[in-house]
Amino acid sequence: MSRVRWSYACAKQLIERLVYAEGAENGLEFTIVRSFNWIGPRMDFIPGIDGPSEGVPRVLACFSNNLLRGEPLKLVDGDQSQRTFVYIKDAIEVVLLMIENPARANGHIFNVGNPNNEVIVRQLAEMMTQVYSKVSGEAPLEKPIIDVSSKEFYGEGYDDSDKRIPDMTIINRQLGWNPKTSLWDLLESTLTYQHRTYAEAVKKVIAKPMAS
Repeated sequence: MSRVRWSYACAKQLIERLVYAEGAENGLEFTIVRSFNWIGPRMDFIPGIDGPSEGVPRVLACFSNNLLRGEPLKLVDGDQSQRTFVYIKDAIEVVLLMIENPARANGHIFNVGNPNNEVIVRQLAEMMTQVYSKVSGEAPLEKPIIDVSSKEFYGEGYDDSDKRIPDMTIINRQLGWNPKTSLWDLLESTLTYQHRTYAEAVKKVIAKPMAS
């Protein structure tokens, strides 16, 4: 192997196999939910406001933080990676379906995402810039997006998958569920909340003089 695999992904894969084996060998009743970027209000922390100043939240919250601070959105290594995003209300709807229909959910592993909202991360950044300008009334920066290297942004050893798109075959068959909310609508709802909740607090942090 020429690239180091993240322990995060390996740990999730290992626990899935452990739970599945316990079901096969000892009759454990289980339902496993694989969440593919559940997005909505309160989705993640804003650095220095309701979370640590250091550290990198998930991509959508990271871009939100840049927008709130009036900073360019940073794209890592060109960010041609493909992702999907599902609105939190859609995700909760299907989790409730699993709880209410144990005979259909027991023993299955469900991907909960929205393949209809597939987007390249660079396109996501462009869309978020447009949506935030609409909900905040602020004009976009002259240069709203900049490119940075993964080494500069994350440090040594960064590794990630190029494409994460959920296969919905099993969840469609077992529960008849499909997500409803478009990418634009979930971004508008989420960024409206982010602006109303954090914009003033971020301005105060930015205006605060640096300690000498």
